[in-house]
Amino acid sequence: MARAVLCVPNFSEGRNKDVMDSISKAISETPGCSLLDISAGESTNRSVYTFAGTPEAVVLGALNSAKVAHQLIDMSKHEGEHPAIGAMDVCPFVPISGVTMEECVQCSQEFGQQLAKELGVPVYLYEHSSDKTYRKTLPDIREGEYKGLSKKLEKPEWEPDFGPAKFVSSWGATVTGARDPLVAYNVNLLGTKQQANRIALDIREIGRGPKQPGTLKHCRAIGWYLEERDIAQVSINLTCPSVTPLHVAYEECVKQAKVLNLPVIGSEIVGLVPLQLMLAAADYYIQRDNLFIAHEHQKIMLAVDRLGLNQLGEFDANNKIIEYKMQLKKDGKLVGSTVRQFVERVAARSTTPGGGSVSACIAAMGAALGAMVGWMTYGYKKFESVDMVMRKAIPPLNDVTQKLLPLIDMDSEAYTSYVEATKLPHRTEEEKAKRNAAMDVGLKKAADVPMSIIRIANQCWPHLVSLAEHGNIACKSDLQVGCKALLTGIQGAFLNVQINLKDIKDQDYCSKIMTEANEAMQTAEKLCTEVLARLDECSTK
Repeated sequence: MARAVLCVPNFSEGRNKDVMDSISKAISETPGCSLLDISAGESTNRSVYTFAGTPEAVVLGALNSAKVAHQLIDMSKHEGEHPAIGAMDVCPFVPISGVTMEECVQCSQEFGQQLAKELGVPVYLYEHSSDKTYRKTLPDIREGEYKGLSKKLEKPEWEPDFGPAKFVSSWGATVTGARDPLVAYNVNLLGTKQQANRIALDIREIGRGPKQPGTLKHCRAIGWYLEERDIAQVSINLTCPSVTPLHVAYEECVKQAKVLNLPVIGSEIVGLVPLQLMLAAADYYIQRDNLFIAHEHQKIMLAVDRLGLNQLGEFDANNKIIEYKMQLKKDGKLVGSTVRQFVERVAARSTTPGGGSVSACIAAMGAALGAMVGWMTYGYKKFESVDMVMRKAIPPLNDVTQKLLPLIDMDSEAYTSYVEATKLPHRTEEEKAKRNAAMDVGLKKAADVPMSIIRIANQCWPHLVSLAEHGNIACKSDLQVGCKALLTGIQGAFLNVQINLKDIKDQDYCSKIMTEANEAMQTAEKLCTEVLARLDECSTK
C-alpha cells in the first residue's frame, strides 16, 4: 500500500461558499493531494476538509490552504457556535498507510514552522507533537477561545511553539499536531433525547464527573434527537479508536440501552473511516459468532451488517473507507497487468521485471492453489468432518497470497534503486564514498525483498501438510502443483538473495541474511518433500 497521511484542517468559515471553494481549490491543485471530503456547518460557521497524500504533499497542501484562508477569512468578524481559536483553527496530521506517528509529528512541525514563518502567526502543537503536558489536548489550548487569546499570549507558559507571541486579530492562532484517527460515530436507538444522553454520560470517558467516570476510554459523547428520522442518537467521538474501536462503542451502547429497555437499531459513521477499524469489527463478530470469512470484501459486509450501518442510508464502502476512496489498495503496475502483459514484460529486453518478481509471482500461485484446495474441501457434506481443519488452513494461505503479490512490484523497484545509485557521480573521493554507500543501500533493498518472499512463502508449509492429509483427494494434482510452485518461488528468491549479497560491503549483514536463507531453504525442501509424500500415500477419502 502507498505511503499516505491524512490531513484534516478545520477553518472558521462555513457560510461563504466562495471562500470554501477557494480553500478546496488550493488543496485539490496541490500535486499529490487527494481531497476526500468537505463538511461545513452554517450555524457553527465552520468547515472541515479531509485530504490525503504523501507526507511531503500534505504539508504543502495544508500550507496552500492556509495561505488562501489568510487572505479571505477575518477572525475579528467571525461568529459561530463552534469553539475556535483561529481562522485555520486546527490542522491535524494522521497516519493511515505506511507512515509512522513519528513521521506525522515531523509533518506537523514542518507545517507549523513554515506557517509561522510565511504568515507571521502564532502556532501551537498538540497531541503527539507536544511535549507540554498542560497543553496536549485541543480543549486545553482552545480554552478562552479567540476572544481570550490576546491575554493568553501574554502569559509565558502560553508562548507559541512557532511564530510570535502576539495577537494577530485577523487570524488568531493555529493548532497543529499528529494524532490518531478520530472517528465520528452515532449509535441509533428508539428512545428520547434524555435517554440517549443518559447512555452518553455513562459511556464517555469523563462520565458524570471525577468520581463517576464512564466505561469507554478516549470517548466523548452526547445524546440528541433527530426529528426528521424520529430516532435518538448517542453521538460519539472516538479520539483513539485503536483503544476503543467502533464495535466496542456499539456493543457498549447496546448493553447500556438494554438496562433502559431500549432497542438499538443501527449506527452511522460521520465522514470517513480507516479500513482497519472495519476489519477489526468484522474480526470481533467472526470470533464471537464462530463464523468463517476469509475475504476482505465479505468482512466489510459483515461489519456493515452487525453495526447496522445501512439503517439510515446505504453504506458505500468505496466512499466511506479512507483507503478505498484513495485507492491505496490499487494494484501496482505489474500486479495490475494481465497475465499476457506480465509475461511479455518479463520476456522484453529489460532487467526488470526479473527473477525476483517472477519468484514472488510463482510463490503466490503456489499459495493460491493451496487455498483453492481448501475451498474445494470446505463446506461439502462429504468432508464436513474436516471443516474446522479447513477453517484453520484457508485464511493463512489466502493471507500469504495477498502478501506476496505486492512483492512482484517491490522487487523491480528495489533493483531500480540500486541501478540509480550506480549512476551517481564518482569523480572525487567524497562522491565515490556517497555512491558506494547508496549502492550498498540499494543492494540491501534488492536482497531484502526476495528474503521477504522466502519468509512469507515458508508460512504455507504447515497448512499444505494439513491439506495433504485432510483435503479433497480429487484436487491432489492441484496441491502437487501448488507445492512445487511454492518451492520454485522460494528457490528463485534464494538465488536472488545470494546474487545481491555478493557485492554488499556489510559482511555482518550478509552473514546474518545468508544463514537465515540457508535454514529457510532447507525447511522448504524438507516440508515440500513431506507434502508430496503424504499425497502419494493418499488413496480415497
